[in-house]
Amino acid sequence: MTHIRVADAALFLGVSDDTIRRWIDQGVLSKLSGPSGHTGVDGLELAQLAKKQATNPKDPAVIAGSARNRLVGLVTSVVSDTVMSQVELQCGPHRIVSLISTEAVRELNLEPGSVATAVVKATAVSIETAAQS
Repeated sequence: MTHIRVADAALFLGVSDDTIRRWIDQGVLSKLSGPSGHTGVDGLELAQLAKKQATNPKDPAVIAGSARNRLVGLVTSVVSDTVMSQVELQCGPHRIVSLISTEAVRELNLEPGSVATAVVKATAVSIETAAQS
């Protein structure tokens, strides 16, 4: 069982520490005491709650595709030269940056404030964790 401190749990779900404590009091999450006496929650319960509460905006694209990682968000920045552009999207709490052709930026009418979908299909995805002592 993975112990996640209240403050960290709040960061993962984008809520306040008080909300996590309220959910513990309401039985939404089980209270755990860590090795140093800090109050926390079970990592598995937290992951399940995060998945349950996750909401994705409706994908405006009306196409079928094989990529499962579709992140709908708002374009926050477009920096272009004559050939290439850097497009930045804010997809919930995630900042996604893509380098695409300036021609594609024009064809897609991408500008700050537009809604767009970042589609990620990768054969190599790295996963990291904190070092275990």
